[in-house]
Amino acid sequence: MPDKSPPGAAGIAVIIPAKDEAQRIAATVQAASKLPGADLVMVVDDGSADATAELAEKAGARVVRHARNRGKAAAMETGAEAVRLLDTHDGVPSRHLLFLDADLAETAQEAAPLIEPVQEGEADMTIAVFSSRVKLGGHGLVVRLSRDGIRRATGWTAAQPLNGQRCLTRAAFEAARPLAAGFGVETALTIDLLRKGFRLKEVEVPLAHRATGTDLHAQLHRARQFRDVARALATRDPAVRDRLARFRARAL
Repeated sequence: MPDKSPPGAAGIAVIIPAKDEAQRIAATVQAASKLPGADLVMVVDDGSADATAELAEKAGARVVRHARNRGKAAAMETGAEAVRLLDTHDGVPSRHLLFLDADLAETAQEAAPLIEPVQEGEADMTIAVFSSRVKLGGHGLVVRLSRDGIRRATGWTAAQPLNGQRCLTRAAFEAARPLAAGFGVETALTIDLLRKGFRLKEVEVPLAHRATGTDLHAQLHRARQFRDVARALATRDPAVRDRLARFRARAL
């Protein structure tokens, strides 16, 4: 893939955690490869049971695989480490890291506005705010939990606190490690970087996810999200930790 970075600028490594995304991964990879400065697309196959890895490779991505599903945060760390090793091997400046979800398909090429503030030194991390939204099956409980937790911890109110489309410098990523487990990663990433003085910026982008449903599988997914966000907040906010302890005590 040719280097499309401006002279002297760090390249962009697009990291796409993916599990069982055979239907959309090729379109997502192809769209991501068109982003300005994106000279590397890295897909982390997080224990897929389908052809996600093979289709990603055919579409032009580098692929690393987890033998079993380890969760989003682990996939992000694996992808970032693979990029670091490639940067070192190739002798190039550390690439900025653009994390995209695997189900964006053709809309992934609309992520370009996330890149510029980081490349221009205006922000250490950008967070996407989707300008158009599909109707989701949830009731916003996890979003409110995350938003309220971030506001209590930092004083900053996020428009879409769970949005996983983020571009950040290598320095910012390393400052946030180890990442919080599972679906708590975005909430913790925001809190940890703000507390350490890094500059965050929300950017509106016309990206679109696949709609989530209301069936049992979707409800279980949201329950896991709630659990992971609550755990991430509990390690960063004593009030949340105390409430969770009281809840567990009543449940016993």
